[in-house]
Amino acid sequence: MADKLLVRAYNVEVGDCIYCRIPKGRKVGNEVSDFHMLIDCGSKGGGMALLRAAIENLETMLPNAGSGRKRLDLLVVTHEHEDHIAGFDPDLFKNIKIGQIWMNTAMDPAHPQADNAFRLHQLATTAMRNIASQNLALSPELQELVSLYGVSNDTAMEALRDTLPQKNGIQPKYVHAGQTGAELGLPLNDVKITVVGPEKDIDHFYLGQDVDPNLNSLAATGAAFRAAPTPQPTATPTNISQADFRRLQSRMMSTAFAFAELSSKVKNNSSVVLLVEWKGKRLLFVGDAEWDNKFREGKSNGAWNVMWNKRKPLLNKGIHFLKIGHHGSENATPWNEEEDDASEPGEILDAILPLPSGNAKPVAKAVVSTMRKTYETIPRSALLAEIGRRVRNTRNYQQELGSNASSLPKFTKFEKKWLNLQQPVRTDCEKVLSGDVFVDVEIDA
Repeated sequence: MADKLLVRAYNVEVGDCIYCRIPKGRKVGNEVSDFHMLIDCGSKGGGMALLRAAIENLETMLPNAGSGRKRLDLLVVTHEHEDHIAGFDPDLFKNIKIGQIWMNTAMDPAHPQADNAFRLHQLATTAMRNIASQNLALSPELQELVSLYGVSNDTAMEALRDTLPQKNGIQPKYVHAGQTGAELGLPLNDVKITVVGPEKDIDHFYLGQDVDPNLNSLAATGAAFRAAPTPQPTATPTNISQADFRRLQSRMMSTAFAFAELSSKVKNNSSVVLLVEWKGKRLLFVGDAEWDNKFREGKSNGAWNVMWNKRKPLLNKGIHFLKIGHHGSENATPWNEEEDDASEPGEILDAILPLPSGNAKPVAKAVVSTMRKTYETIPRSALLAEIGRRVRNTRNYQQELGSNASSLPKFTKFEKKWLNLQQPVRTDCEKVLSGDVFVDVEIDA
């Protein structure tokens, strides 16, 4: 309804494409209208067809901007991973007039406090693309890691930094914690949008001081792969053949993968995290922000730990909506699997999504954009069940799906035990139930 804030999570399998409409949230001169925001547009393995369907639907939700185009007030790009940026093809957005583009400050190649993170990414990209060119027999997990550094990311980033801004007559803004929409020039009315993460000093908070001396070793690893002959894989490797493994060891492959994984974590932890405050309601959009056991100064930290220690007043009270992070991964929503394990992650979850007491019902709502594919912990069923105890828009998918439940990927191994428990709304399960390309969550004023 027009007087309700709407969050629409598009079904893009493993990926995020999140639309938010804020009623009467925009003011230009004396004219007040709805504010329209899109957070990410990506998919891992879902293909462009899903992303195209999402953007075509998005166009039906946007107001006219003249010249046959629709108006999108804000496009937020949380971080530089395919499952969040693959859809930024200028052709998909040709009918949309974009008011502002926000990216995290780590995505700014000129940002001095992300210099080491940028170097790490460039070196890891070189190593992973050289590995990909050798057609090695890798485990699914390593194949997934290599794929994060594909050339499609270059095309999307060129569109975000250059093509789309030029077509819309704007410059992208690289944002960091502490900034607000009003300070960044958004035409807001009776709504506050605050950037909660990442902190401006990417290298200090998310990469850590210990990594800097080791960057040269990764540079040497990349050079070794460029000079190396292409090995011949065995006919039937189970993971990677012993002969290939010995060759790869000699070229410091383990170092390359370790640094690539670290670079990927830094990108997740550099995600733009937004707090939207409207009519007394608090909505949190977290990208793929990860958590660790505890914040450590000058070390490689999880985004949640940094936010809890540096922006605690913004998080130390309940929220009314959570876009569940990283597609339901176990390392993206802070939690303690053991109830008697008191630690920083548990404190954070209790603060933003407190367990209701007595017969009270939960206040918050949530949604997770997910599909189970390569990673066994995406989604983490036990985590979704825990969040299901803390939010009100839950479903018993085992009951509602009935015999169709077994069509979910890896149902017997990962879903069967948990699907009869209340879970937050999931795009994968809702797709089986309704066939719709999106899931809606409404927030009352």
